Amino acid sequence: MKDRVISFDTETTGLNHRDGDRLIEFGAVEIVGNMITGKFFHMFVNPGRQKVHPDAFRVHGISDEDLKDKPSMDEVMPQFLEFIGDSPVVIHNAPFDMGFVNNELAMLKMPPLKNKVVDTLSEARKMFPMGQNSLDSLCRRYGIDTSKRVKHGAHIDAELLADVYINMLGLNQLNLGDNRFSSQPMNMAVASLVSGSLARPVRPARPALMPSEAEISAHSAFVEKKVKNPVWAKFF
Repeated sequence: MKDRVISFDTETTGLNHRDGDRLIEFGAVEIVGNMITGKFFHMFVNPGRQKVHPDAFRVHGISDEDLKDKPSMDEVMPQFLEFIGDSPVVIHNAPFDMGFVNNELAMLKMPPLKNKVVDTLSEARKMFPMGQNSLDSLCRRYGIDTSKRVKHGAHIDAELLADVYINMLGLNQLNLGDNRFSSQPMNMAVASLVSGSLARPVRPARPALMPSEAEISAHSAFVEKKVKNPVWAKFF
């Protein structure tokens, strides 16, 4: 599907996969056109012997006990890859999440992710160079409700990120054409996305509204009655 994009986020046992930290939660949300479709992927992962660092637990609240009965990465990763397919992916601070995802793929002896990536943090820094550009800050900027977000979680953060992404593209209004998923603004936005730039699309010009004959006659009668020797008369 040409206009399909996947917003996703992860949670991990710690900050650095090079130190042995593992990915423990996937959250991915499907966007088609300028709409969140309701289709999503959300799974927790048992990280084996790697324990959740206390600092990470304070952020996402996922404990070792929570993960002990969850499936292993070799079960979860194929399902995640099937869900995202070859669609472009939207990530906030992409190097962090992509580093963990590709590390997990390498451990499974699978090739790294080849999908096009839009890093909303990088793009936000270009759009708002003097502003705060965390996911929370962007939600506040765009008036996105974060009341359901008590702690960081991959699924809720992927949903919030999808809303942020739609707003960053200027596509937070429904298109009312025949096909809401193939309007000119969205096609232009996807073209910009695939080329690696999150450019705001140019909206098509509105059609001119022409007055009816009755309106023209009424206007002429009004001008003739109310305006004496109009300046513009010499041009007609």
